[in-house]
Amino acid sequence: MTFLPFVTFLNPERLLGLLVLVGLAIAYVMVQFRSREYAVRFTNLDLLDSIAPARPGWRRHLPAIAFLLAGIALVAAFARPARSVLVPRERATVILAIDTSLSMDAQDVDPSRIGAAKAAASSFLDLVPPSVNVGLVSFNGIATVRVAPTHDHAQVARAINQLELGESTAIGEAIFASLGAIATVPPDAEGTPPPARIVLMSDGETTVGRDDRLAAAAALEATVPVSTIAFGTEDGEIVIPQEPFPVPVPVNPAALSSIADATNGSFFEAPTAERLSEVYADIGSSIGFEEDFAEISSWFVGAGLLLLALAALFSLFWFSRLP
Repeated sequence: MTFLPFVTFLNPERLLGLLVLVGLAIAYVMVQFRSREYAVRFTNLDLLDSIAPARPGWRRHLPAIAFLLAGIALVAAFARPARSVLVPRERATVILAIDTSLSMDAQDVDPSRIGAAKAAASSFLDLVPPSVNVGLVSFNGIATVRVAPTHDHAQVARAINQLELGESTAIGEAIFASLGAIATVPPDAEGTPPPARIVLMSDGETTVGRDDRLAAAAALEATVPVSTIAFGTEDGEIVIPQEPFPVPVPVNPAALSSIADATNGSFFEAPTAERLSEVYADIGSSIGFEEDFAEISSWFVGAGLLLLALAALFSLFWFSRLP
């Protein structure tokens, strides 16, 4: 909630405390009118002047005004005021897109295709510099952004370990979802999108969703290379409870290689640490700025304490007592 032109309150509901101060202000005004009525009833004004020859006049209101202003400042501090600041952020981004279709359960690679893909993704996270944003997309019949691009690589690692398998394979949709995740990273001051890469891990057989070629064309237009990693062999098969015999699920490296070629990416059949590092080696660095909020409660607390000190000073100077 924006209360002042440059201040946003992170807990604006706490500003309801100002109602208490409004009540105190009203009560103070009512007391002043009642005191004035009493003074008018005291008809011997000469005697009143001799009793109180140096009345403070309008100055008598200063301690109360300072006290109320201090209360406003402290209530505002309680509501957690913040100001908008521009924070530098590395914009270079890598999206890991992992196939979670049932065919990835084949055990023609150790321990299984999905197990090998998870291990490769975890190894990749160990290689990527901490400053690079990493996101996670999983896909079977649908593509889902599991983790938006972030510097918190540990969060991505946890999400990788929690992936579960489902029916069908939508590689094209995975590429489109990855491009959408990359688009959430803010452009730089000139409006240039972030340098980005997609690392797609699959056994390479699209069965549903938009065509691979359509997705590759979109990635090429966005200048986002898609590097693909194939998991599996020609002899892969899975066991489905409803089927009397194992179902063949041969890997399709040609489909994955075609995506990489069409987007200026790289194709891997046997990923190693050295080969995986090639994916981000030329991604470079691009620093952008995004809006954040810096809490400034201490400013308001300081103002409140200063106003309380002024209220005490005024009261001691004119009335020889604390308010």
